[in-house]
Parts: sequence; C-alpha cells; structure tokens
Amino acid sequence: MRESTWVSLLLLLLLPTPQRGGPQDGRRSPEPEPERGPLQPFDLLYASGVAAYYSGDYERAVRDLEAALSSHRRLRDIRTRCARHCAARRPLAPPGAGPGAELPFFRAVLERARCSRSCQSQRLGGPASRHRVSEDVRSDFQRRVPYNYLQRAYIKLNQLEKAMEAAHTFFMANPEHMEMQQDLEDYKATAQVEAPLLDREAKPHLESYNAGVKHYEADDFETAIKYFEQALREYFNEDMECRALCEGPQRFEEYEYLGYKGGLYEAIADHYMQVLVCQHECVRELATRPGRLSPIENFLPLHYDYLQFAYYRVGEYVKALECAKAYLMFHPDNEDVLDNVDFYESLLDDSTDPASIEAREDLTAFVKRHKLEAELIKLAAEGLGFSYAEPNYWISYGGRQDENRVPSGVNMDGAEVHGLSMGKKSPPKIGQDLREGGPLLYENITFVYNSEQLNGTQRVLLDNVLSQEQCRELHSVASGIMLVGDGYRGKTSPHTPNEKFEGATVLKALKFGYEGRVPLKSARLFYDISEKARKIVESYFMLNSTLYFSYTHMVCRTALSGQQDRRNDLSHPIHADNCLLDPEANECWKEPPAYTFRDYSALLYMNDDFEGGEFIFTEMDAKTVTASIKPKCGRMISFSSGGENPHGVKAVTRGQRCAVALWFTLDPLYRELERIQADEVIAILDQEQSGKHGMNINPKDEL
Repeated sequence: MRESTWVSLLLLLLLPTPQRGGPQDGRRSPEPEPERGPLQPFDLLYASGVAAYYSGDYERAVRDLEAALSSHRRLRDIRTRCARHCAARRPLAPPGAGPGAELPFFRAVLERARCSRSCQSQRLGGPASRHRVSEDVRSDFQRRVPYNYLQRAYIKLNQLEKAMEAAHTFFMANPEHMEMQQDLEDYKATAQVEAPLLDREAKPHLESYNAGVKHYEADDFETAIKYFEQALREYFNEDMECRALCEGPQRFEEYEYLGYKGGLYEAIADHYMQVLVCQHECVRELATRPGRLSPIENFLPLHYDYLQFAYYRVGEYVKALECAKAYLMFHPDNEDVLDNVDFYESLLDDSTDPASIEAREDLTAFVKRHKLEAELIKLAAEGLGFSYAEPNYWISYGGRQDENRVPSGVNMDGAEVHGLSMGKKSPPKIGQDLREGGPLLYENITFVYNSEQLNGTQRVLLDNVLSQEQCRELHSVASGIMLVGDGYRGKTSPHTPNEKFEGATVLKALKFGYEGRVPLKSARLFYDISEKARKIVESYFMLNSTLYFSYTHMVCRTALSGQQDRRNDLSHPIHADNCLLDPEANECWKEPPAYTFRDYSALLYMNDDFEGGEFIFTEMDAKTVTASIKPKCGRMISFSSGGENPHGVKAVTRGQRCAVALWFTLDPLYRELERIQADEVIAILDQEQSGKHGMNINPKDEL
C-alpha cells in the first residue's frame, strides 16, 4: 500500500463528515447535558441488586437493578453527547507541508482527547475510568439479564404489571428462553392482559419503521410517510451513537494491550482499524432486532423504497423521485425502480427540470462515507495483514412485501400492479449425503434411538459407550484437571449466572498425567474414549471420508447453591454448532463467528447424580422441543452440527453434571492443534512402553 494513499484516506475519515442534524443545517452541535450529580457505576449497582435478590431483600434488589439500568442508559448518552460535542468543537486538522507537517493533526487529536476526557468527567461527576466494566457485565446488559432478575423480584413484591414488563423486555432479546415464554403466558393469564406489552429497551428507529410498514400495508400512505421519515431521523441519530460508542476501549485478542510492542504508527493503525470496522458495521447493528443474529434484509434501502411509492400515492412526485434515486444509490441496476424514476419524471410539471432532482441529501453523505470506509478497510487489510471480508449490507432481494410497483408510463388509477420479487432462502442443508445405521464397532454398546425416533435428522443415541468403572475414573480425574472457565475464555458462568463451568482439554490431561498430578492411566483414558467416540460417529453415519477432531473438551456444570430459587433459564441456550441460529427467521446463518467447519458433534456423559441438565433438541424456532435426553454414565448422543439440529441444556438445579464434549470436522485444515500434539505424546508413550525407541525423549517437552 502506498503511504500517501493510506494517509489521505485515513485523514478523510478522521475529518468531520456532514450528517443529518449536524451543523450544516443551521443547528448548533449538541452541548453536553447539564450536571445531575455523580453517576454511580452501573456494574456496582448491578452487583448490589443481584446480591440483594439472592439475600431476599427484593425491595433493594428492584431499587439497585433499576438504578443500574438507568445508569447504563445515562452513561451511553453522556459518551455519545461528548463524542459529538468534541467532534464539533475540536475538528481534526488536515496535515500541512514541510518539517513537522503532521504536528497540527496530532495537536488536534490531543485536543479532542482532552475535550472528551473533560466532558465525560464533568458530566459523570468523576473520572470516566470508574465506568469501565468487565466483558461479562457488558454481555449481561447486552442480553438484558438484569430484566430477568427484575421480573423475579417484582413478582416477589406482588407487582405483576412491572414483572410482566420486565419479563417481556428480557424475552424480546432472548426468544429462545422457553421458561420465560411460559412465565409470560402465565402472567398474562393471571392479569388477563391482551394489550401488547412495553419493551423498555426497544429501539425507536425499529419501532417507527414497523409502524410505517403497518400503515403502508393499510394504504394509509400519509401516516406511513410520517413514520418512515421519523424512522430515518432516528436511524441516523442511532448511527451517530453507535459510531461514538465504537470509539471506546478495544479488545486485543492476540496480545495484552499494555504489553504491545508495536511502534507508534503500527499501534495507532491497529487500534484505529478496530474502531473503523466497528463503525462500518453499525449498519448491521442498526438493522438487527434485539436477540436476533441476522439483520433485516436491505433494511436502510427499504425506507426509501417504501417512501418513493408512498410519496407518489399522495401526489408528491418530486419527493418520490428523490427517494427512488436514493434507493438506486444502493441498487443502481434495479429495473423496477429505474422504471419508476422514468415514470415520476414524466409526472413533473414543465417548470421542473428532472435532472435537477437528486437523491435525498440525508443519504448521499452517508453512502459516500460508507464506501470510503470500505476502501480504507480493504487497503488496510492488504497493507497490515489482517483478514476482513466486506459483508453485503444491502442484500438486493430484500424487497417490499407488497404488490406496489409503478410500471413505466402507466396510469396507476386503474392499473394492475406487480410486486418486487421476494427471495426465500431454502432450509439448511448438510454438505454430504445423509446416511446412518453403520456398525457400532465395539461390543456391549447398546443402540437406543435413531434420527426418526429422535424426531430429527442425523441423530443417534447410544448407551454403554463407557463402563461404570470408566465413568468413575473419568469423574475422578476431572476433579484434578478442571479449571473454572476453561474453554469459555475464562468466564466462570458463560451461559447462566446460576451455574459454574469448569473444563479441561486432552492435552492438559496428559500434561498433568506426566507431571504426576493425576494418574497417567486416567489421563490416557480421556484420550482413548474420545478416539473411541470418533470412530463410532464416523462408522454409524457411514461417512465416506475421515472424521477429524475439531475440539475435545471435558466439561462440568455445577449448580450454585442459593441461586436455584425458581430457575427459569437454561444451562446452555438453544443453538447450533456450526451456524448462527435465528429463530425468528427460521434460519441458521453459516457465517463467522460460528464454527462453520464443524460437521458432527457428540456428547459422552459421565454421571447422573444431579438434578436437571437434560439435553434437548428443538425446532429452528428454538422453542418446540423435539427430543429430551437424560444424561447417565456411558450414554452418548451424536448428531450433525448444522441448523437441522438446534439443541441446548436444561438448567442443572442440583449437583454437578459432567461430560466429554466432542466436535468433529471433515476438513483436515481445521484439525484440532492440541489433538495433534496429544497424538504425538501418545505415540511417544506407546514407544516407551514397547521399548522400541532409541532416543531419550522427555514427553514434557512435547507439551
């Protein structure tokens, strides 16, 4: 990448871009909000509220949880307002020429940073660093977990309406939560409420858009226009907030930030590209409903598609033409809208030059910036060596679901009209031929159920894969090698705050065995039984190519004492193993961050001395249970890893549930690295036992 190209593009993006509602329309830049006293950190309020709930102090729980939600909202608002305020007050200076040419730019950067720190400290009533929370807390608020506690606390206080509102708000972001769905139905039956419940975290632009579609479909075009225009104003405001929040601290997966050894420009570029990619993908964030993984197809362009026809129907042909041309900025070859443009131009009076009517101004700067960002990210990916694939943000087959299209040159008053074609995705398919019923290879294994009996595709349930003695030995070694949060990025309770998760890999078990911390024979058993499971899966499903390990993990889930009162969550939410499950769209999107290379999965259970913890299959709606399996020693469930097999785990309400979880791939490029290393260690061990090797190799060196 040429340095001049990089610098030019970088500075263009760092310089302020005119936006709807900004200084270019005569209004002042947003001032910071007036002081309202020091803001309490929302993570501390949240922790206090949860502690109060479990201690039975439900009034304090409600007070602190509501305060935490309020603090979280106010913090976002302050950060957004300060970002906009400082961007307007401290613009980034373009570079000069000659010695020290870059100094004006970096001076502007320093002034922007000082402005931001001063603004936030003043509005927060203290240093902004007090409000930097952990990833777990951020995740809880994103998943609306505080509302789950709130609805339980409100029920304890006999405040049914508030409990319903909190439960509904939680459920909107967690549609797979079957217990919450049942709670809501019970609440409604008790309160005899039929009116729609309030979603306290609803996004205004989505609410306005939905209202616009509703009125449009009722042929109430004037009201539809009002809501669609409101939705656009709210969308662009939400976009500014999203972009401002992207400027916060970044996560550096490959290294600890404080230990980073890159130079000045490398460090700046690394951090800035994370911010820029985040900002670039705000269009996906704004098009995605809470709790969903896939965005509404063609979301932003659809606003202008609806508006172009609605304006036509109320006789505002200039505005219809502006909106049609705006839509063409996303899809310049759309024949239907091109025809509409010709038709709208034919309706203009003689005093109006059609060529003078341009695409909507609110969109022009937005699209220009988006394209510039895409170009810069592409250049950076080539020059800095990181991987990035530009998503298709404006999928063209996401069209209006109606039959309103203006045919070229046709009088609409009595004409028959035809709609835009609406693409429908086919259900998920498995990459290979579906076969099952092959030999189980080992004696004593008992066949229990096949796919048909389990009401699904590519499923099998087997018993006696392990003996009682092997189960006891594995359970015993688990206590010596497990670490809290292992396999879950160190998170103690990654799926539910009511259970503790511990895990260990095969390589770790062998390492502990060589070090004498656990019996080597037991560590070897972990390796051997996982290999046994792989061979069974490969044989039973009659695969015509080798099945490789993708990940091998021993995992135990322990019910936390004092936190099992009226559990209504799952130990592991409904999901698929190689795609992103979208229950509302009845789809499973095979795209990152899903492990798209996984082809088959298996779970080998070690014990049954616990309560709850049933493994369940569901339909793609993540609600309709098609099969429920109670774990026990030696039982193994195996299935293909795609959207045809959504599954989860019911709450473990007492004791500890342990299993060996196995994921397999047919692609050798995605073989588990630790498994390859474990294979090498086992080979050395076998050589030592047979006395056939002539070199003194310390197996610890292989680890």
